[in-house]
Amino acid sequence: MKKFFKEFKDFIAKGNALELAVGVIIGGAFGAIVNALIDNIINPLIACIGGTDVGFVVNLINGQKMDIGSFISAILNFLIVAFIVFCIIKAANKAKEKAIKKEEEEEEVTTKVCPFCKSEIDIEATKCPHCTADQPEEVEE
Repeated sequence: MKKFFKEFKDFIAKGNALELAVGVIIGGAFGAIVNALIDNIINPLIACIGGTDVGFVVNLINGQKMDIGSFISAILNFLIVAFIVFCIIKAANKAKEKAIKKEEEEEEVTTKVCPFCKSEIDIEATKCPHCTADQPEEVEE
């Protein structure tokens, strides 16, 4: 069971799975907030500039309309959500790097380098198995 949870933790810690999960969660959670911001604050400001109550609306042939204000709103909506996702991914990656760095620092040193042949040998070895040189008491690295 312990191995199962370790595998699950490794799967979740992978960048792609984490980024996908964060993207879906952020998109769903902040979608309503961003839409409210766009509909209730940004669109009225665009309408003030555009001179209509909808925003920049251009009348075309046969009664067709091109709503540029809605397009600008959609772009702003995307940029806000993308920025939020970027900030969360950046924070998650920073936390992941700290965790990896901490694990590397905690790893116990079990090998040393032979000062004569530069081969990696067991830390408790008194003679190098590669060059058969006697090992000094303390090896400077």
